[in-house]
Amino acid sequence: MTTEPEARRRAAPRTLADELRARSDEALAELLRARPDLLSPVPGDLTQLATRAGTRASVLRALERLDRFALQTAEALAVAPDPCPYQTLAGLLAGGEDELPRALGLLRERALVWGGDDRLRLVRTARDLLTPNANRPSPTGLGPALAEATSGTSPGRLQEILTAAGLPTTHDPVSALAALTGLFTDRGRLAALLEEAPEEARAMLAKLTWGPPYGEVSEHPSPPIRWLMDRGLLLPAAPRTVVLPREVALHLRGGRAHRRLEPLPPALPGRTHPRQVVDGAAAGQALAALAVVEELLTSWGTATGAPPVLRAGGLGVRDLKRTAVALDVPEPVAAFWIELAYAAGLLASDGEADERYAPTPAYDAWLAQPPERRWVRLARAWLAATRVSGLVGERDARGRALNALGPGLDRGPAPELRRRVLRLLADHAEDGGTSEASGGSGSSGAVAPEADAVVARMDWECPLRGPAELRGRIVRWTLREAELLGVTGRGALASYARPLLDADAGAGSGAGTALEHAAGNAPGGAGERAASLLAPLLPEPLDHVLLQADLTAVAPGPLQRPLAETLSVLADVESKGGATVYRFTPQSVRRALDAGRTASDLHAFLAAHSRTPVPQPLAYLIDDVARRHGRLRVGAAGSYVRCDDDALLAEIAADRRAAGLGLRLLAPTVLAAQADPGTLLERLRSMGYAPAAESAEGDVVIHRSDTLRTPPRTAPEPVPDGPPRPDRPLLAAAVRAIRAGDLAATAPHRPRQPAPAAPDGRPPRTATAETLDVMRSAARTGTPVWIGYVNADGAASQRVIEPVRVEGGFVTAYDHTADEVRTYPLHRITGAAELADADG
Repeated sequence: MTTEPEARRRAAPRTLADELRARSDEALAELLRARPDLLSPVPGDLTQLATRAGTRASVLRALERLDRFALQTAEALAVAPDPCPYQTLAGLLAGGEDELPRALGLLRERALVWGGDDRLRLVRTARDLLTPNANRPSPTGLGPALAEATSGTSPGRLQEILTAAGLPTTHDPVSALAALTGLFTDRGRLAALLEEAPEEARAMLAKLTWGPPYGEVSEHPSPPIRWLMDRGLLLPAAPRTVVLPREVALHLRGGRAHRRLEPLPPALPGRTHPRQVVDGAAAGQALAALAVVEELLTSWGTATGAPPVLRAGGLGVRDLKRTAVALDVPEPVAAFWIELAYAAGLLASDGEADERYAPTPAYDAWLAQPPERRWVRLARAWLAATRVSGLVGERDARGRALNALGPGLDRGPAPELRRRVLRLLADHAEDGGTSEASGGSGSSGAVAPEADAVVARMDWECPLRGPAELRGRIVRWTLREAELLGVTGRGALASYARPLLDADAGAGSGAGTALEHAAGNAPGGAGERAASLLAPLLPEPLDHVLLQADLTAVAPGPLQRPLAETLSVLADVESKGGATVYRFTPQSVRRALDAGRTASDLHAFLAAHSRTPVPQPLAYLIDDVARRHGRLRVGAAGSYVRCDDDALLAEIAADRRAAGLGLRLLAPTVLAAQADPGTLLERLRSMGYAPAAESAEGDVVIHRSDTLRTPPRTAPEPVPDGPPRPDRPLLAAAVRAIRAGDLAATAPHRPRQPAPAAPDGRPPRTATAETLDVMRSAARTGTPVWIGYVNADGAASQRVIEPVRVEGGFVTAYDHTADEVRTYPLHRITGAAELADADG
């Protein structure tokens, strides 16, 4: 009679592949979602999946995505016996017993641990990576096991250690090592031995207990150290270096693997703000972000404003400083806006011989969209970007400067860290925030964690995800950039940003492409939901300004685009904020006149768009500049100045400030100049005159800023550090394919006549006539067949099919691997056999 423990042992998986076979389809899909590298390409069966899950590169990626306590659990398993009972592991992680089931479940889910609770096994590659050795210290601070530490010890020396430790000698090194290991793992006997140690010896052991386990000794060790070495409590690791065996260190630690166990994540202290305040502040900043990006690309969208591309790629330091001054922001913030516009596909190089950066045609389409949709595009691009603007101004490993828009700014972990930070803000919002994501605003508040606390939490959630110093900086940059972009307000996540965060977490590293943008902004998509939540929070564009007597105009909110464009030509922006202040100056009015406007046009424009009467000083300013505008005419001969007022020309010719122009009076109303017309215009304007350029026909030349656009460009693709996260349809198809391939590889089969199986486990090779006979028989009876098949590229595979029709040299069958009906040429089928249970 079979007892229950025996039955459990027989049912226990013998390999990782066996454990994977016992998993449900949902569990397999979760494994492939957590470790997407296992899908490149899709494994042929579960044995291949288990093998790939144990490769070094895949295991390293899996370890990088473990939280601190799950990683500590894996580290404890690496120093524990193999296999390790659950109780032994719990003893190594004393103090974390409540969280151990969760951590162990995560390791099982990621296929890093397998076996029953009485025989827990860490996959071999993970054990090799986490086991401490001289070249790779472990975070546990433990040294090598006794067997490894004594690998170079002579048999005679082992017998001497046994004698000094009070153990009987043995006949061989294996039994000697077993006896010594038994002593060191027996808490009572080892404690008795340590009681005999001199006080100085115990002090030396205390220094090495929590690591590092290596210590330097002199050529002639002191008596306390010699006492420890004689009994194997310290063993030589290198000349003048000793090591504390792992078994001894664990005894001294009370059986604990880590000095500081971290089963729970650190707390997130922060301030709570009302939800309406958070969303209002974030929406206001979102509107400001749109204005900054528009101002940036407008200034770069002219032939004179487009900055050149450096020979090595990127934006020059001077151009970055100039842009920062124009935007009235610090240089790091200017670099962020530039990189954001580039990531969103709104900015690129034009590819000309004298290459410059300019807006793309997509910028014009972006401008035509409502503000909420424009913001969604920027936010999605930021979430998916691997370029890190915070690195601008630093130097790479070779000492080369890292410039905005230049190479070297990509950091693969950046998108994942951004999502983790924002999801942390979402998960710790007060009252859960579920109603906020669906458009509700009834929750009382939202929590804004402190930056240091968020960095500490990220150190716990992904301790191996990139260098710790860079990870902390990216987290801080994420918090700053989210506030600038309007993803957060007062440090808390805005409710309208939640749908984007959820969609981006599911989209994986491929987010940010044109296809993903289209999907996100489709009706009912994440972009549409985010835009619908943001729209009510944004003010409606205004069609008016408030003119004041001090030659300023106040725009109490965002202006409609035609009004804003005209006003930006007629006046200069003096200050920004909740309201924008414009100032009218002679230069700004002249700029409008140069653009083809007349004085009457300007008066009519201001009267139509001002809620207050046009102040008399402003009307006088416009009339005065218009009266003087164009009295002087500059044309191209070398160049000349023409004016009906001969006294004015005489005044200019006698002005010492015009000495460098080489002016000469040709006629009472004409001055010739040696300078070119452009230089002549600028010099006369600097002298306080209002000249106008004229054509060869004598007409006034109207100057309008020519917009500069690049040829059509696609948004830059992120550079992830791993494969993209698969979506649900891909996961479902992959699981079906793996299951079908495993069925084909493991299902017992019987040939129709005795024939030796191929040595590599493939189906027996059968003649074409026999293969045809098998197919026809299976088609009649509806039984599945196991076949070997070679495709047009020469790749061989195994498949389980159910033939439906056999004719014309082709077999039409349902393919379990592809989960669809396919047609196979008979000449490509290398062998066929009925499944052993086909008739059962």
